[in-house]
Amino acid sequence: MPVAEDLVAPARERVLNPLTDGLGRSARAHEHRLLSAARPALPVLNWLGMFARPLLRVPQLGWITADPLTARTVLNDPDHFTLLSEGGVGHLWAQILGDWVYDLFDGPGHYDLRTRSRELFTEKTSSGFVQKAWAPRLAEAKAVLDAGGELDLADLSRVLVGQMVVTLLGMPSSGTDAAYREIFATGESLASIALGTTADTVLPPHKVEAARTIVTQLTGHIGEAFATAPSDTIIGRCRDLGLTLQETQGLSTLLMVAGTETAASAMARAAALLYDTGEQHRLLEHPEWRESAVREALRVTSPAPIIGRSVLADLEIGGRTLRAGERIIVLTWTANNLAGEYRVDREYIPQNRQLWFGAGRHLCLGGPLARAELSSIIELLLGDGRPFRVVSRRYGRRVLIPAYESLVVTKAG
Repeated sequence: MPVAEDLVAPARERVLNPLTDGLGRSARAHEHRLLSAARPALPVLNWLGMFARPLLRVPQLGWITADPLTARTVLNDPDHFTLLSEGGVGHLWAQILGDWVYDLFDGPGHYDLRTRSRELFTEKTSSGFVQKAWAPRLAEAKAVLDAGGELDLADLSRVLVGQMVVTLLGMPSSGTDAAYREIFATGESLASIALGTTADTVLPPHKVEAARTIVTQLTGHIGEAFATAPSDTIIGRCRDLGLTLQETQGLSTLLMVAGTETAASAMARAAALLYDTGEQHRLLEHPEWRESAVREALRVTSPAPIIGRSVLADLEIGGRTLRAGERIIVLTWTANNLAGEYRVDREYIPQNRQLWFGAGRHLCLGGPLARAELSSIIELLLGDGRPFRVVSRRYGRRVLIPAYESLVVTKAG
């Protein structure tokens, strides 16, 4: 199968000119280069997804689907699909966190945990978390842009995410950018344990041991802080909602993994999309489209591009017969991007809904927080009514979540 030139271009380059190269082509080229740099198999898998509507069986991988309705059917059917068997994220984390994961991830305890923790992140509390954690640092970044300086938004995103983790989990920190980068890198290291698990979620002993060491490093303070943590931290809120110490430590770990790389990836990629497509100018003219601009950024980037499940029981779906023990991979990036290119005024798409956050009882708890974080970045870039431009960019290589290593922006002259 031939590979397009866009997928093997050098990782560092000056920005394509959207006026001469075509708005859509510029954005598509950068996104595909970014995906390829992160995980070379992703563009191929996404290409296969074009033929997986509703389903396609791929040797060594199992079933794949890039059809939004089929994906939603799979993710909303706990009687036939699970994330606890091999191929699912629950199977991965049970090896690291312990067998209790089987109960809380998809077993009888899951509904109870979701019910008690659903108030952790609301639109109101998420906005409050962003204001508390980021307001001073965003003000510093704004001052740089206002003065005509250059700002590496990818680096800033990693700093901000590290700072959010410290704020939410009440972690001890020196409060410097370097310290926040280190926190982010620690979460990134834990997430990287999952690299290479697309076809196999059985971890070798050395990876399990490495992951457990990182988990202890990240959550070691929780036991001592659990009884007295303020209610405006995740630890305190979990305690107040009736979660046990073990549940709080596990949930904190998962928030670290699910909310570090994905959040940083979405922030820088959203900025790149606004610039590459020229949609920032339309958003400046219509600030009332901010909510849809955030939703579109999450749809087009889909930072977690695949979701895996195992088949629990035989069933017919999409005209195919799936057998117990088989695997199915939901290609969320492909399914979401079938709706079209990034457009800040795109209306809500019922068949996709929030597929970038998953679906059903495993819908991402931190969705409201992700939206609040993205909105704050758009405010940083466009809040003064002036457009910005991308000066240079580098794609992250061999990373779990496709992301920019560097995305330097400045205000347009």
